[in-house]
Amino acid sequence: MANLKKIKTRINSIISTQKITRAMKMVASAKVKKYENKVKASRPFTYELEKVFYRLLHSVSEIEAKTANFKEPLNNYPVLLKERPIKNVGMLIITSNKGLSGAFNANLVRYTLKTIQDYKEKGIGCELFIIGQKGYNSLKRIADANGFKITQQYLNFSENPTSSQARLVAADMARSFVNGDIDSMEIITTRFKNMMSYSVERWDILPLDEIDFEYTKEEFTDMEVEPSISNVLSELVPLFISSIIFQAMLESIASELASRMTAMSAACNNAEEMIQKLTLDYNKARQAMITQELTEIVGGSAAINK
Repeated sequence: MANLKKIKTRINSIISTQKITRAMKMVASAKVKKYENKVKASRPFTYELEKVFYRLLHSVSEIEAKTANFKEPLNNYPVLLKERPIKNVGMLIITSNKGLSGAFNANLVRYTLKTIQDYKEKGIGCELFIIGQKGYNSLKRIADANGFKITQQYLNFSENPTSSQARLVAADMARSFVNGDIDSMEIITTRFKNMMSYSVERWDILPLDEIDFEYTKEEFTDMEVEPSISNVLSELVPLFISSIIFQAMLESIASELASRMTAMSAACNNAEEMIQKLTLDYNKARQAMITQELTEIVGGSAAINK
């Protein structure tokens, strides 16, 4: 009887857990389609902005801002666009605030540590800017042992990324860049592919590299700018950096939701299999108990009749 009660308790516990995982799967399924549309809608803008930015740079022979007075480091394009030896890398790591999303955060942390190790072998230091509670919790415990520094963390961002959040991160990274604390900017994030898959990637922001756009050199050099190159670049550079960060945040949240949907779907299926197995065990144990009771009754009756 005790064994039957134990199995029944386990079945009820798994059924309760299955209700939770099914609800989380439904929530993730409802949200992931929304963010898939956002990701696909923002990709063309980000790509076209990069093309315009690179076309503008190719039309400028030399960047000068001798008399410019920049209120914020993010507008200080002469320093941000100037190439210099890379001694410290500023890495933006985009993770989630919530768990139960499969190997989503673990994959990002593993990729980050591998990248840090690769830089360490080259004698390059790393300073991390981390979005998401899960990534911060995992990386802060091993920062000293792995030789990197967490410069800034963003743990209060909502599940709905905004351009103002992206600009805040861009401003912090630009401040470190202008102050000389870091010599490059890059992002480690996930690129959303479809409902079932995503990939962990590293995106370079600064210093600028050549990008193979569908333009010829003649098209790059034929560009008129008003009112001046300085005014345009001081506004375009912050927009360029912020838009890449914002795109990375959108890709990340869509990938996280897809990963959670897949993980919760697998959890529901596993729970169903466990319920079926335990139900079978329960029925077998109940049948054995009934058989034993019948045997005892028959045996007792036979003893009385003797």
